Amino acid sequence: MTSESGPGRRLPVRRLIQLYTGLTLYGVSMGLMLRAELGLEPWSVLNQGISRHTGLSIGTVTIVSGALILLLWIPLRQRPGLGTVSNVVVLGLVMDATLAWVPELDSLGARIPLLAGAVLLNGAATGLYISADFGPGPRDGLMTGLHRRTGRPVRLVRTCIEVTVLAAGFLLGGSVGIGTVVYALAIGPLAQFFLRRFAIKDAPAQPSPVVARGGASPERAILPE
Repeated sequence: MTSESGPGRRLPVRRLIQLYTGLTLYGVSMGLMLRAELGLEPWSVLNQGISRHTGLSIGTVTIVSGALILLLWIPLRQRPGLGTVSNVVVLGLVMDATLAWVPELDSLGARIPLLAGAVLLNGAATGLYISADFGPGPRDGLMTGLHRRTGRPVRLVRTCIEVTVLAAGFLLGGSVGIGTVVYALAIGPLAQFFLRRFAIKDAPAQPSPVVARGGASPERAILPE
């Protein structure tokens, strides 16, 4: 009789655990960066700016903006996966929950290590959910879709998107500061490290949704959320 508990059956379970653990930790890290009050990553700067003008929570804005970004996938012919849809919903919910549980901090001595921990946690979360390979987040898919449609390098497309988002968020009153710079410099190396650390080695080889054409690795094509 064939066993029902072989590696082939365990891998999807491990991938699901990685996906939802990664997305949950990503939402926590976004909430902690906001509580550190030292600057946010570009998309959170935009979402915070919109939140301040609409009165909606930043988590709600994150969910709505993620859903709207998915509409841009249609002309780019991108296909969402389980990870894509989960990304839209989970990040915003967890971010709002984190803000509800973690109080505001006045001391700079507490906010600096909180920022450092949030960026580190974000890198680990990125490695977890992308290694699960259930589809890119809406912002990752926007980047790779534009890359494929325009033929421009991934890094150039990513830079153009993030500069545009950051500028719009800043004009709307989003928080830009040293944390924004720290995140920009640290997230690439952290994502590379954790993508290798959490890779599922026994899984069948599949083309990654965040890999650019021409054989670029996930570590080099990553756009964190």
